[in-house]
Amino acid sequence: MTVEAAAKTGYPGIWIHGKSIRVDFMHKGVRHRHTLGLDPTKANLKHAARLRSAAMYALRTGTYNEAEMFPHTRSAQSTGQPSKRLGDLCERYLPLKAVDITPETQSRYEIALRISLDTIGRNRQADALKPADIQQLRVDLIATRAVSTVNHYLATFAGFLYWCEDNGYCKDLAKHCTRFTKSHKDPDPLSFEEYQVLIEKGCLHPIDRASVTLAVYTGLRPGELLALALEDVAPDLSKITVRRSVTQSLTFKVPKTNKERTVLLFPPAREALQVLMDDAKQREAVDLEVWLNRHESRIDHVRVLLSPKTQARKKEVNEFFVPSAWNTKWANLIRRAGIRSRPPYQTRHTYACWNLTARGNLAFIAKQLGHNDYSMLVQVYARWIDSESPSELERIWASMQNMRQIVPNLSQDIR
Repeated sequence: MTVEAAAKTGYPGIWIHGKSIRVDFMHKGVRHRHTLGLDPTKANLKHAARLRSAAMYALRTGTYNEAEMFPHTRSAQSTGQPSKRLGDLCERYLPLKAVDITPETQSRYEIALRISLDTIGRNRQADALKPADIQQLRVDLIATRAVSTVNHYLATFAGFLYWCEDNGYCKDLAKHCTRFTKSHKDPDPLSFEEYQVLIEKGCLHPIDRASVTLAVYTGLRPGELLALALEDVAPDLSKITVRRSVTQSLTFKVPKTNKERTVLLFPPAREALQVLMDDAKQREAVDLEVWLNRHESRIDHVRVLLSPKTQARKKEVNEFFVPSAWNTKWANLIRRAGIRSRPPYQTRHTYACWNLTARGNLAFIAKQLGHNDYSMLVQVYARWIDSESPSELERIWASMQNMRQIVPNLSQDIR
């Protein structure tokens, strides 16, 4: 094709290619070339020029859709060149990512990526993006969303961009998906007085009193509490084994740390367990499919301690609690008790704060809660760790005095 042939059309970027019209334009260093399959008549040439202008405007505004604007042209894939449009890349990325995550996580990823791509422009070319585009995405997302939501979107989008970088579609973009600083909220545990009011006035049913007591005196996460079974309790009621958790979609999975843990029980927890066990013994054991990861699961033949059927007024109710149903029940108990509202996860914080206030061993408390070490305790519950108490100094000094009676006097040994 010659320059003369292009000049004959009278329209910039409109070429006569054999017996057809070809549209040609550049955007951010990327060439777009489409053969329309139309005869080079005056009307068709004018139509091609308008189509080219519309396509360039759509690219500038992030609304470009090649398949809609040029439905009869050959796609990038058919020419042997992989598409670098963000939407196409995401369609290839998601199935590859899905094998490593659970279906629920995959659903959250899809939502985060869909919103991020719609915001930045899913028809944008990955290798044409600039850091300023990622920064503008942050601005647009935070304008109408909570910090925690935006940070989830940015983290998910960054993972997608890292994949694009690893496969040579773009360079140095993911690092610009910096998360927003989120204000730290201290735990809001129940005071012992509030706990007593909640038990006495809020919990009118023995099962409610037992479940709240167990939550407060074990520090179980809500999902772990709702999935606890009769078979997880030691015969002497001295401990429980946390083996599973339940999600909002009524999927049973292994605990958050992907491993079981043993929780030793205070006397109130043992008494509460007895009440829940007596109720659970009236139900038949069922097979629960507990997912270890996306591809593997196990079957637990158990009787879950908490069931909506125990207090149900309706004939048709779920066999098990899900977190949202437990949230509703908890809110009703709090409202009836007349104490300040807080989410049910605060029972876990209550357990940690009460243990720390009683000067419990940090390593022991961390193990009870299922943490790998006690660094999180120090970060989250610093207010409740009384590191400068005079009584602590006296306790340490007393221990040192005892050590002097056991350890030989080194100065005497030297003589």
